Order: sequence, then structure tokens, then C-alpha cells
Amino acid sequence: MNNIKIGKLIYNLRKEKNLTQVQLAERMNISDKTVSKWERGFGCPEVSLLPELSTILDVDLENLLSGELDRNEILGGSMKNLQFYICPACGNMVTAITDTNMSCCGKKMKALKPQKANENEKLTVETVENDFYITSDHPMERGHYIAFIALLTGDSILLKKQYPEWDLQVRIPVLAHGRLLWYCNKHGLFYMEI
Repeated sequence: MNNIKIGKLIYNLRKEKNLTQVQLAERMNISDKTVSKWERGFGCPEVSLLPELSTILDVDLENLLSGELDRNEILGGSMKNLQFYICPACGNMVTAITDTNMSCCGKKMKALKPQKANENEKLTVETVENDFYITSDHPMERGHYIAFIALLTGDSILLKKQYPEWDLQVRIPVLAHGRLLWYCNKHGLFYMEI
């Protein structure tokens, strides 16, 4: 741990929150001299104070300990590059436009890499009226099912949640052609162009 980097980060984050050293110290039930010591790089917060400090400063604990914030690159372009994060414990799904740090159920999640579906894995897509009618004979059992289907176009996402023990039959309005993605809880994230 680099005390100087951590101190600089605490100082910058405290300023972003418009907090004085006294205000931060009062919120943490410590002395303002302790906060001053951290910010000057003459010491680090005790381990027992780190969770509260990271909450007050709205910073990930890992970033606080490293003394660095990893700023995401601002990306323009297509929603087709949207990142999907799925918690293996509870099935919670989060999306982000760029790579980011995500955690759920106390564990870090990694962005899923979509696999191009082969002929046997592809979903059946028909056009009915102004909708894509999507079906599949994929198992939809409690232990093995498709959790969601999403249509990504250049500027939007339309996502439909799926449930085990229900037949997979989805209608998605034809807004534009794009990338159809689906997540199998056993085999991962797949895509095909439609």
C-alpha cells in the first residue's frame, strides 16, 4: 500500500463530496488530525475504518486501497458492445456500456463474452405482423433454461426476461435489425444477427 497515493485519493474524494476534514472525522467518530495524517501520507486508515470510509466517499474498497480510480474510457458507438454481467449465485443481471467493476453476493462478476451461436444453438426467429416472434426447443427446466433474450440495435436494447418451466415464446417489436442475445444459465451468453 502506498500511503501517499491513498492519502491523495482520500483528499480528492473528500473535496468532491464538499466535506472538510472535520466533517469527515465527525462522520467516522475519529479526530480531524487522523484524517489530516492520512491525506499527508503519514499513515493509512485502520482496517476496521475502511468499509465506512469507502461508503462515505463512494469509492470501491479495492480502489481505495490501491489509491487509484480506474476511470472508464468514454466510448461512443453502438449498443451492440453492451457488456452483460450475471451473478452465478443469484442470477442478478447488470449491463454496462464499458468494462466496469461489478459485484453481487459478495463476489466480483466478469463481463460475459457472447459466443456466436452455431446452427444447433440458434433461436428460431420469424416475422409476425411487426414483431420478431422468437421460439426455441431449448430446455426450460429449473436447472437449465434461458434467463433472458435481448435485441440490441445501434441505439437501444429491448430485453425480455424468461422463466424456467415456461415455453420460450417471445415477441419483440421490429424496431431495427441488430444482434439477438440470450443467456443460458448452464452454457452462457450467445448471439446471432437478425
